[in-house]
Amino acid sequence: MNSAIVLLFGVAAMLCGYVFYSKFIATKILALDDSRPTPAHTMKDGIDYVPTNKYVLWGHHFTSVAGAAPIIGPAIAVIWGWLPAIIWIVFGTIFMAGVHDMSAIWASMRNRGQSIGSIAGTVMGTRVRSLMMIVIFLLLLMVNAVFGVAIANMMIKTPSSVLPVWGALVVAFIIGQCIYRYNMNLVWVSIIGVTALYGLIYLGPMFPIVLPETIFGLPDNAVWIIILFAYAAVASLLPVWMLLQPRDYINGLQLFVGLILLYAAIFIATPDIVAPAINTSLPMDTPSLMPLLFVTIACGAISGFHGLVATGTTSKQIDKEGDVRFVGYFGALGEGMLALGAVLAATAGFATLGDWEAVYQKFGDGSIGAFIDGGATILNAGVGIDMVLSQTMLTVMAALFAGTTMDTGVRLQRYIFQEFGEIYKLPILNKSVVATLLAVGTCLLLAFGAGGIDGAGGMVIWPLFGTTNQLMAALTLMIVTVILLRKGKPVWFTLAPLSFLLVMTVLALLIQLKTFFTDGNWLLIIMDIIILIATILVTFESLSVLRKEWSLHRGKGKIEDDA
Repeated sequence: MNSAIVLLFGVAAMLCGYVFYSKFIATKILALDDSRPTPAHTMKDGIDYVPTNKYVLWGHHFTSVAGAAPIIGPAIAVIWGWLPAIIWIVFGTIFMAGVHDMSAIWASMRNRGQSIGSIAGTVMGTRVRSLMMIVIFLLLLMVNAVFGVAIANMMIKTPSSVLPVWGALVVAFIIGQCIYRYNMNLVWVSIIGVTALYGLIYLGPMFPIVLPETIFGLPDNAVWIIILFAYAAVASLLPVWMLLQPRDYINGLQLFVGLILLYAAIFIATPDIVAPAINTSLPMDTPSLMPLLFVTIACGAISGFHGLVATGTTSKQIDKEGDVRFVGYFGALGEGMLALGAVLAATAGFATLGDWEAVYQKFGDGSIGAFIDGGATILNAGVGIDMVLSQTMLTVMAALFAGTTMDTGVRLQRYIFQEFGEIYKLPILNKSVVATLLAVGTCLLLAFGAGGIDGAGGMVIWPLFGTTNQLMAALTLMIVTVILLRKGKPVWFTLAPLSFLLVMTVLALLIQLKTFFTDGNWLLIIMDIIILIATILVTFESLSVLRKEWSLHRGKGKIEDDA
């Protein structure tokens, strides 16, 4: 199959989803109304609640949710064949991810910008809130600890990426000053910022940066992890407009340009997909496609982490309700397009089927390496960019995606500790510095406590990321469904995706539990059981609430929308 045909189908379908389906959801279901003041205005504080241009906010949401996961998951999942991965990415993005992100922002915006955990307490009671807080905490712990390892490994493997990755922070800080302090024209600021970022990418191979193998007895990857979390701690305490928001925005533009270049190279070179459409010669010990495909590709089809970002930071910056459609649905679309590019890079970036099979010898192979190497081959063949420069560009793309997600993830974890302080009457946790130190401390404890001196402990619990992430997406949709039902709105557009995700998640947790038991991995066994119990309890609590609301709705007719 020619990769250009697959790409054309995928992009066309997603754009149709935005033009038609997102408009239907925005107008008929969510009833977005620009005349209603948003929390960014009613609770404006200049730190977290800041009215933001929708294009800048789209950049924040898109890059925060599109970490390394929409590259890693698809590049691993193609071991089952490229066709199931493409189908799940395209239709999952259109009918699940876009609706999930948009409705999560809406639900938070209509509840004073509260996080999904707090909304759960308001909508479904304190027991559901407590269970969800456990799931949220574990999910953020996984994301932050693992992305720290992933970024460190990328900078070690590709020293030419170090200068552009860290130089992007300086560019972002200047961009923030230009937009908010000096009110400069956004178009010119954007052009100059993107040019500066690509200038850094061009300089990267000329000035590769390599740390000594050991510093104070710590290996280089452990040093990078510590540096990354020190930066994330500082970034999470700064006002969103100063670094987080402009970094996400300018990175989003740069990353979108990189994605356009990859797409253009595919259309020009039109490489054939050498991997099988459906792989009938799977390596031994490869798990079954059903249900593992739907948790291996989480980000890029639908992801619970999106709900944390949508209700944790994005909802606090919405200027007008109408912006929710562009920021939420199109933000999810951007991640779907990245996942689509990752699949094609990992299947059409090889010369022969034999070359592809040499990389995919067991489940878990491929990952970021297949995306970078395969994508660089396509860029070189399609638009003539040098292989080293192509690899640098794609590594920077992956590292910046992971970095922006890590920035937001640490800030969200700080929010979680502050919410713990409010719930359990511990005022010390309400202090931003204390909450941030606890957020970073727990990540480092996992990284070095479970991983030893190299700080790779986050990878130990990574096998549970996909299931935990999809569980979070289902729970977010569950809360939105209850809210919609109370307002007398149709709920099938959220109820169908959440039902599918719950079934897939529970099946995946059970299959993984058997695998962990066979391997004797007691840490993952205990965590799997905790997540499984939380899933079952939240599901029963939610079904009880849904049943009551359904009966009330049928008995009294349409309920007034007084939120």
